[in-house]
Amino acid sequence: MTAIAPLKKITLIGVGLIGGSFVLDLKHKGLVGQVAGVDLNAGNLERALERKVIDEAFGTVCAEALAGADLVVIATPVATLPDVCRSLCPLLDSHTVITDVGSTKQSAIDAFRRYLPEHLPRCVAAHPIAGSDRSGALAAQFGLFQNKKLVVCPHGKEDSDGLLMLESLWQAVGARICRMGADEHDAVFAAVSHLPHLLAYAYVHQIATHADGSTYLDFAASGFRDFTRIASSHPAIWADICMANKESLLTLLYGQQKQLAALAAMLENADVSALYRYFETAKHTRDDWAASQ
Repeated sequence: MTAIAPLKKITLIGVGLIGGSFVLDLKHKGLVGQVAGVDLNAGNLERALERKVIDEAFGTVCAEALAGADLVVIATPVATLPDVCRSLCPLLDSHTVITDVGSTKQSAIDAFRRYLPEHLPRCVAAHPIAGSDRSGALAAQFGLFQNKKLVVCPHGKEDSDGLLMLESLWQAVGARICRMGADEHDAVFAAVSHLPHLLAYAYVHQIATHADGSTYLDFAASGFRDFTRIASSHPAIWADICMANKESLLTLLYGQQKQLAALAAMLENADVSALYRYFETAKHTRDDWAASQ
């Protein structure tokens, strides 16, 4: 891991699980002196101050919040990135590095290019592969990124020192750095993250709107809990993500419909052998993946 000098100040825009956990770890390791938090929710800012996630709080992006910042971390829903970048543009120091933590990277790079063109060499699109269904400052925790992947999606104009500084910070909190193109990133995470959320929401919706849904829920146990955990994720965050990555998701949804149709045909035809083989293949794939983690 590359050694890194402590930063004087980080400005965190959106004080929640990901950004809050990142700055908590950096503070614990003595890698940042001061953290300014920007959030629209005054109550969330109060909780962040109480937990010492941040050292000063601001309700809007402003000159005071940005003054002297070595790094700006944008940890707001992906649909807000254009407005945040537009607000940042006249306030940034020339040395400040800007990064995001969103799970769609083509939209992030588009926002950087459009609204921060003069600052583009200091913009780094990144995505930490960690999280939970909890949100807000109270969700921030130490050690969230230990042995987790951090995907960086270069846009080709980055200053090497800013890119390496950011990667070193993430390595310092335990993350393993991966680089890939933004289009590849969005296709991969549509398949392994965004689609599972859609399926969990759809399944819970199916149960909730069924005439006997309340009875079903009375008897739901660990299988239901495990399968539906991510349906407790914040609706605004996931609506934004799905719209930002809709083309990849539409292709996957059409593919999922074919899988469901194949299962329905097996059941209608009472084809137990085909059903067994279908389940066996899926089990082996899942078991092999779990063993590799």
